[in-house]
Amino acid sequence: MSAAPRKPWPQSVAAQVFVLQLLVMLLLAVLSDVTLVYETRSQTVRGARHQALAVAAGFASSPGVAAALNGTNPTAVLQPLAEEARRTSGADFIAVLNRDGVRYTDARPDLIGKRASGNFGRALAGESYTELFRGAPTDAVRAVVPVTDTDGTVVGIVTAGLEISTVSSTFYRQLPLLAAGAAGSLALATGAAWLVSRRLRRQTHGLGPTEVTRMYEHHDAVLHAAREGVLVIGTDGRLSLVNDEARRLLHLPADAEHRPLRDLGLPVSMVRLLASDRSVDDAVQPVGGRLLAVSVRRTGRGGHGPAGGVATLRDTTELRSLAGRAEVAHERLELLYRASTEIGSTLDVARTAEELADLVVPQFADVVTVDLFDAVLRGDEPAPGVTSSVRRVALRGAVEAWPFHEASSSLEYGPAAQQRRAIDGEDAVLVSDLTRSQDWRVPDPEGARQVLRLGFHSLLTVPLRARGVVLGLVMFWRGSQPPFQSDDVSPAEELTARAAVCIDNARRYTREHATAVSLQRSLLPPDLPRQDAVEVAHRYLPARAGVGGDWFDVIPLSGARVALVVGDVVGHGLQAAATMGRLRTAVLTFSALDLPPEDVLFHLDQLVTRLDAAYQAGGEDHTVTGATLVYAVYDPTSGRCVFAGAGHPPPALVLPDGSVEFVDVPANLPLGLGSVPFQTTDIGVPPGSRLVLYTDGLVEGRGRTVGAGLELLRSVLTDAEPGCESTCRTVIETMVPTGAHDDVALLVAGARRLPAEHIARWDVPADFEAVGAVRARCMRQLEAWGLDDTGFTTELILSELITNAVRYGAPPITVRLLRHQVLICEVYDASSTAPRVIQAADFDEGGRGLFLVAQLADRWGVRYSGHGKVIWSEQSLAQGHGMTR
Repeated sequence: MSAAPRKPWPQSVAAQVFVLQLLVMLLLAVLSDVTLVYETRSQTVRGARHQALAVAAGFASSPGVAAALNGTNPTAVLQPLAEEARRTSGADFIAVLNRDGVRYTDARPDLIGKRASGNFGRALAGESYTELFRGAPTDAVRAVVPVTDTDGTVVGIVTAGLEISTVSSTFYRQLPLLAAGAAGSLALATGAAWLVSRRLRRQTHGLGPTEVTRMYEHHDAVLHAAREGVLVIGTDGRLSLVNDEARRLLHLPADAEHRPLRDLGLPVSMVRLLASDRSVDDAVQPVGGRLLAVSVRRTGRGGHGPAGGVATLRDTTELRSLAGRAEVAHERLELLYRASTEIGSTLDVARTAEELADLVVPQFADVVTVDLFDAVLRGDEPAPGVTSSVRRVALRGAVEAWPFHEASSSLEYGPAAQQRRAIDGEDAVLVSDLTRSQDWRVPDPEGARQVLRLGFHSLLTVPLRARGVVLGLVMFWRGSQPPFQSDDVSPAEELTARAAVCIDNARRYTREHATAVSLQRSLLPPDLPRQDAVEVAHRYLPARAGVGGDWFDVIPLSGARVALVVGDVVGHGLQAAATMGRLRTAVLTFSALDLPPEDVLFHLDQLVTRLDAAYQAGGEDHTVTGATLVYAVYDPTSGRCVFAGAGHPPPALVLPDGSVEFVDVPANLPLGLGSVPFQTTDIGVPPGSRLVLYTDGLVEGRGRTVGAGLELLRSVLTDAEPGCESTCRTVIETMVPTGAHDDVALLVAGARRLPAEHIARWDVPADFEAVGAVRARCMRQLEAWGLDDTGFTTELILSELITNAVRYGAPPITVRLLRHQVLICEVYDASSTAPRVIQAADFDEGGRGLFLVAQLADRWGVRYSGHGKVIWSEQSLAQGHGMTR
């Protein structure tokens, strides 16, 4: 089968337009070029005429020309002048004629003496003119100017001009420029026509005139003849096209096209449906008293049409009854869906009740009240039938002054009240006509009469029941809406059941949170012990999500020293609080042994490892590994402070001048993560300085890195007023946001120094005979301090301690007395041998020394250092002890 012959004329509208534009451009180019050529030639001739006339007139009026013509030999005088003027002016010839037309001068000497061609009557009459001369010796553009004498008599004629060949050469030199301009214009016009054709081809998709005509006819039919509404929506949510039927069905204004859908007065659901990105088939929408079946298809997918959507509308008003029931069901489903997302956004009992009230007003009821048992608000589970007292926690409605009790008021529903049936755990109670029922009026008859005057006509009371336990009740009131019917009970119960579960979750969280806070508070020090080494201020703030494992402690040590502790246990809740209590107890125990800070952390690390192993063996997923701690021991006698840390943020030191430094505590691993020996740092603390110990919740949080938090803490401490309490308050107010996601422990300690006059020290020779002399010095020091009433007891204690050091210790031996809250006696020696209290028999001569010390002193003990040990004792200064002289 042979191929169909190709039609010579382009078929598409774009191609036809391009060819027509090209032909028009060619015709215009030819006409413009002819016009330009003619105009250019005319201008060249006119220019030659003007030039010839100017040359002839100038030469004719030159001085001496008229006199030369009257002279005996005009040629000899005028020929040189004429040649010079010709060369200067650019003319092809200048000729001077007598009145008979005979040449006196000429560019061609052979023509001198011969008569020039032409009629010079006009010149002899005194007229100057130009002419296109054709004849011998050559065709030219010639100017003829008379030469007059002083009395105005024409004595000769001057002719000057350009030969036609000269004029033509000038014209021919301009032709290339004209041709180039014409070609450029044609090329530019062709390109513009191609661009227009290309855009037209893209817009018409290569359709021919017949197809375009048919498309317009179809478009006109859709707009005006179709009995189905058609809407075309652009990607920007504006109405691009609408036909007459759609205007009628939707009551659209005349200027609806190109306006946003939301500005056309359509229902919100209709706008949402038309602007959605999904395809819809026969979705029923109530619009203007009609039920419209709406179908929506997205365009622009797969290259079919521009991006946007096309919607068709059909009037289905006859399905009104069915659609009405479907709409009610849809609204109820939507309400239940919103309940699942909007109720229970927080773990707060009252806020959850308020969310239920906010949801159902005014879509389901005109006024809603939510009443809960007081036990629920406390986090407890109410006992069934124990009490009928409730507290109103939420009230929402369309009336400003609700005649019944407002939120936060306490209510009592007696046995005769209709609400009591819901409290007792029965199903929902429906009162379709308030005027015919009396039970609901029992709690407040006067308020009930005001309710009726406000136009409320029906009431639905639903118990808040979760896990079979009634937590309270919800009352739905209607006035402007149709009365409650039996069909409304089921959705009300579903809404209330969802809210009850959320309220119960919030209640249990409240209970657990209160328990955890109570445990946390009980495990933290209720009151810091009395000591004079440091002035202390502290804060503990639980996190919004619950208490955690942050804690602090201040522990008095021997020798008037004090231990400052701040720690952080991983996690939140009861487990973290219990673990914190274990670690705090362990720190207290290890501190009581007078262990160095690095040894305290070592034993804590071992304890954490054993606790984790025990948790894992018991199948628990809770871990302690990762707990952090900073442990500092401050000595007021020397002003030195030793720090040891386990993965904890560095303490801050506020110097007396207000400058702030962060203590360079060695970066040890958190507890339970490694076996590397813990390192310490020892710094001097000037009197009046403040040590600031804290947990990471103070410096780290959402949107704030640890580095930024440390710099902020430095700035706050620099600007804080002196004093531990004011520093503590300023830091918390500035750095801890409301509802922080991590708990915070803060301890501020102001360093004090023990006065030098309250410290006495003597070196003791390793000789028993020296014991008496040292003891005598100690007694004199006690007399100087006014502590005579403790002298005998102190003398016995010192005698035993010094004798024990001389007998069992190693030199050097030193005795130190400290007058503090208590009287402290310390004996240093270089031996690390641990002393031991033994029970001496009745007839033993020795072995009773440390036993006597333990009986006479309030406290005693031993602490070790890198150079030996110290045996110490403490005596109260309030009263004497045991023995007197």
